Amino acid sequence: MSEHSPHQERHTDRRTNEELLHVALTQADEEVSRRAIMELHLRGGRDVFEQACKLCASPEGCERHVRADILGQLGTPNHRVPEETLAVLLGMLEREQEPDVRNSIAVALGNSRHLCAVEPLEHLKEHPDDRVSYGVVFGLLCQEHELAIRTLTELSTDPDTDVRDWAMFGLGSQIEADTPAIREALVARLTDENEYIRGEAMVGLARRNDRRMVEPLLTELEVGWFGSLLTEAAAEIGDPRLYPVLVRLREE
Repeated sequence: MSEHSPHQERHTDRRTNEELLHVALTQADEEVSRRAIMELHLRGGRDVFEQACKLCASPEGCERHVRADILGQLGTPNHRVPEETLAVLLGMLEREQEPDVRNSIAVALGNSRHLCAVEPLEHLKEHPDDRVSYGVVFGLLCQEHELAIRTLTELSTDPDTDVRDWAMFGLGSQIEADTPAIREALVARLTDENEYIRGEAMVGLARRNDRRMVEPLLTELEVGWFGSLLTEAAAEIGDPRLYPVLVRLREE
């Protein structure tokens, strides 16, 4: 079998940009719509950018939602109009009120990973709709800026499980920063009711060589939860106290 770049496949879809946009806007099947948007992402270029921008004045939230989704990764893997895209998304965020659309804009801004997106996203951290909070968390992933880290820290205590989970993922695994505040935020989630959030907290502490996660990790292993997050945390920390239970679990 000959090797080829996955991006060679972008030319196998013979539909025009207009046809793909129509599918993205009207197709009830989310997977079909998603594939159309992905094709537009790959094509990128001025034509796709301008067609997506035409949806700005649409009174329909679903159209603005699709617009943000298209702009969020336009020109994947290399954004072709990053500054223009960023300006459009920030303008949308300032005007938009629909939670679903705000979510899409925030996620798109996260894909840009641009520093100027941090403050506008931080302003939405206390939005009452979980969809917006989730978008904010995703939008701030990988940001090492102090304001982004502080916002993720605050959202790590959010009532919504998905928001807390992604905030833990962002603080624990997606940044290199290591401060007492980050460590305390991770420690606080070692007793979270959700096992995956506890796992993300353990991974984050293990990556920072904070051994306060060893006893909680032993407890999780003893009661039989042996997920990939626990394996990762155990490998990162390398504490000899974990060896006997890991050997036993392997044998079982």
